[in-house]
Amino acid sequence: MQSISTIGLDIAKSVFQVHGVDAAGQVVIRRQLKRRFVLSYFEKLPPCLVGIEACIIALLVP
Repeated sequence: MQSISTIGLDIAKSVFQVHGVDAAGQVVIRRQLKRRFVLSYFEKLPPCLVGIEACIIALLVP
């Protein structure tokens, strides 16, 4: 596996999306993880920058 420098983690209720790139910006990881496997997955990775996206869409009624 190539060296991962940055991971983007899109969190959801039960399935998370992982997107990792190397220092050159080339994709090295693209996968889905169920919530119960996220911690054990990240424990196996070397230290890197992790950005987390959590978006809630709200409907506002005046």
